[in-house]
Parts: sequence; structure tokens; C-alpha cells
Amino acid sequence: QVQLVESGGGLVQAGGSLRLSCAASGRTFSSYAMGWFRQAPGKEREFVVGVAAIAGRTYYADSVKGRFTISRDNAKNTVYLQMNSLRPEDTAVYYCAADRVSLGYRVDEYDYWGQGTQVTVSS
Repeated sequence: QVQLVESGGGLVQAGGSLRLSCAASGRTFSSYAMGWFRQAPGKEREFVVGVAAIAGRTYYADSVKGRFTISRDNAKNTVYLQMNSLRPEDTAVYYCAADRVSLGYRVDEYDYWGQGTQVTVSS
């Protein structure tokens, strides 16, 4: 059982940076793969990036690769999303999610979700 709470969203100018945090509760946090998804108005929720539980392998969507970086600190039960070179099209609600089985890329593969944090990028 995992509870997730995102923070760090806000308004930033194009080209700027922002770091999102996802704090998790649960004694088995380190055994979960973690992912970030986002959903813009009128769009489907899409996979952004995920990180495996133990090996720490990552998987990025093409749209963010080279600009975004995921990391996790199991000692703090926290996963981060560092976002650089932000663009207006990155504007969305960002969600943190946990996958108890393995690193996935589909919404329905994840078992636990945070409530989301708004990221708005102005031009």
C-alpha cells in the first residue's frame, strides 16, 4: 500500500526549470517502480518517464528525453522529476504513480496515484 503526494508545480517561463517531488508512504516503497505522467486539457494522460525499483533503469518518452530527468531516493521515500528547457507544450497536470509489478508505460499498469500538480509554462 502506497500513498503519493506531489509537490513543486507552478508557473515558469519557457526555457526555465522546475523540479517536482513525489513523497511516498509505505514500508515497501523501494520495491515499486515509479512513474510520472501528465495530462493537458483536452488530451489523454500520457507517460512521461519511469524508473525501476531496484536497478534504477529509466524509460523516457521521446518528447522529454534530454530535458527531463527522473531520480529516486529510497531512503527518503521520494521520487523527483527535474524538468529543464521547459516549453509551453509541457503545460499539464503532472501525476506521480507507483507500479507494484514492474516498470510500465501505460496508465492502467500503475496501481497507485497521486492527486497531481499543475505545471504551467508561459512563452
